[in-house]
Amino acid sequence: MKKAFKAAAVQMVSSPDPQRNLQRAAELVAEAVAQGAELVVLPEYFCMMGHQDGDKVAIRENFEAGPLQQGLAAIAREHGVWLVGGTVPLACPEPGKVYNTLLLFAPDGSVAGRYDKIHLFGFIGQGERYCESDSILAGTEPLKVGTPLADIAFGICYDLRFPELFRRLSPFDLLVLPAAFTATTGEAHWEVLLRARAIENQCYVLASAQGGEHENGRKTYGQSMIIDPWGRIVAELSKGEGVVIAEIDPEVIQSVRGRLPALAHRVFS
Repeated sequence: MKKAFKAAAVQMVSSPDPQRNLQRAAELVAEAVAQGAELVVLPEYFCMMGHQDGDKVAIRENFEAGPLQQGLAAIAREHGVWLVGGTVPLACPEPGKVYNTLLLFAPDGSVAGRYDKIHLFGFIGQGERYCESDSILAGTEPLKVGTPLADIAFGICYDLRFPELFRRLSPFDLLVLPAAFTATTGEAHWEVLLRARAIENQCYVLASAQGGEHENGRKTYGQSMIIDPWGRIVAELSKGEGVVIAEIDPEVIQSVRGRLPALAHRVFS
């Protein structure tokens, strides 16, 4: 990192309507940019919280084609901002499934990085059942991108529980994690996992979440937050839609790593 910059996590309560969600995302990105953000991150499934698994398969797009990706590129271009488009469903080789894909858009609207979610969520309990592998094909390649702002590593939601994924990419300045944590698992684990990833990688963590009760009846945890390399929460939003913004400062990263050189002390990589 060469200089400090502002980054923003957008929190949404997405509906089953992709176009309405895209419009709302555009409004929230504009709000973040008005506050000085140079990097803006949308949540997982920003474009649709459907009634059933097949809904996202029905709106899948080919890579670098389709209204969702075109809309995200236009938002990045309009504001001249680095934009992480939450996740969008992209076509995959397996019938009836999609990739759950994070796309990083550069300020000119071009795609600067793609990450297909590797770890697929499964949970049964308290009247809930989730099995992402029913409709999603897992990706295989981690992603870290060196941008003019920072070296950024990426994960999506359930990836948060697998620290070895990010160890493969370390060191980096910022970990970006769009998510749609359930209310049940979020209440138990969200904050502690995010802070752990920041502390062990001595980096900033920016987590952009779905946060509320959706039209399809699903409840997501929210609590979008930005955490510094010492594990301190520097900005957060509990519930509802809005923007969380904070400065990403290279001097803080250097100070933490200088005082406690844990990354240099690693024995296993």
